[in-house]
Amino acid sequence: MDYSGILESIRPGREEYQRVMELSERLVECINGLAAGRGIDAEAFLVGSVAKGTWLSGGADIDIFIHFPLDTPQDDLKEKGLKLGYMCIERFQGKAEERYASHPYVTGYIDGYEVDFVPCYRISNASELRSAVDRTILHTEYIQRNLKEEQMDEVLLLKQFMKSTGTYGSEFRVGGFAGYLAELLVLHYGDFEGVLKGALSWRPGYIIDIEGHGTGEDFQEPLVVVDPVDSKRNVAAALTLQRMAEFVTAARNFLREPKPEYFQKPHHTSDPGEILEIIEKRGSKIILVSTGVPDVPADALYPQLRKTLDSIVRNLKDEGFSVLGADYWSDESRTALMLIEMEVWMLPSYRKRYGPPVWSRWHSDRFTERHERAWVEGSRLVVESPRKDGNAVDYIKNLLSKPERLRMGKHIRKELINGFSVYSIEDIIESLDPEFLMFLDAFLNPWKAIRR
Repeated sequence: MDYSGILESIRPGREEYQRVMELSERLVECINGLAAGRGIDAEAFLVGSVAKGTWLSGGADIDIFIHFPLDTPQDDLKEKGLKLGYMCIERFQGKAEERYASHPYVTGYIDGYEVDFVPCYRISNASELRSAVDRTILHTEYIQRNLKEEQMDEVLLLKQFMKSTGTYGSEFRVGGFAGYLAELLVLHYGDFEGVLKGALSWRPGYIIDIEGHGTGEDFQEPLVVVDPVDSKRNVAAALTLQRMAEFVTAARNFLREPKPEYFQKPHHTSDPGEILEIIEKRGSKIILVSTGVPDVPADALYPQLRKTLDSIVRNLKDEGFSVLGADYWSDESRTALMLIEMEVWMLPSYRKRYGPPVWSRWHSDRFTERHERAWVEGSRLVVESPRKDGNAVDYIKNLLSKPERLRMGKHIRKELINGFSVYSIEDIIESLDPEFLMFLDAFLNPWKAIRR
């Protein structure tokens, strides 16, 4: 397949490239100048996909790491590193936002770009590692040394393919491939199609060890890619079995019938009428739980939504309802939604409750004393027990009104205590965020991501 047209659309043009690189250089110079002027022993480095030349057009996130000597106290590193970041953002008249990874860092919105200023230690090898972010400079240097110029385009193709098939991004919400992992896969397999063909041989526990560290057996994740610069780390640790399997399937589909459409996101409708029509054809019912969004980072929000949703689904199944699928979504500022597609959402007003075997005289006597209408099935006593909530919507409302019955994160628990709503989707679909509606269409049509 000829990829020239695709590369032309995803590779940064000369103007974009110059704009990003010039801004990056000015930011690095600014940090270094601020550090020198205040007697701070620190130096800024451009890292990540911008430094490696592997960013997709329109997707440049500039990562500036501010490294300090190894003998710097951690409190000093955090305080001085953040101070330099804030001062640089102010110099460029940007907007600052403090975030947290293994330790705090500051993000600046400058000239239309998102710029991360991350304090770290300057290490020469993984044995000197103090925190997870420290190895990022080593990652950048490794790719710069080993990735050939012609392979940069292969990385772009792979990243775009992953983005379009919903498998790109190592954050919790996605559970997919990180950018560094995509680069290592191209190094290992040679080019984009080589990665796709190689993926057809993957099985859970498959090991890739580019530098031959021999530590692959130490990891238990679905795919193991031993970090070339740190033998104790699996670069694919965040990749879930689901995303790995989706990527393999998408690769198989593409190799069978290569199409440019695989490098474009699938179309998802935000038309309420179309979505209701899809649900009606399926004969299922979709229930939405809506609540507020706690003031926590996205990587803290989504695990709590997942945990809460899993607990709701588990309770529904235990009660006798049948769940086809469930997922969660948030605009990360005001609204969090958990959606549950029900196969069975109405239950009889009574349920069977099984008592002791009839041979257990003492227990049987006590059971029949409490239940006059007990009967026998097999060798056990049985009674009809009134069901409090035979409607799944009412059941979820009552369940959430007693959050102690659910396993959930503390921040989501507070939001639910402050208020929640439970709806049948047809009652509120006209008022839902178009982004959520497209997410819902993707939920109802998961095949669109991996097949064109």
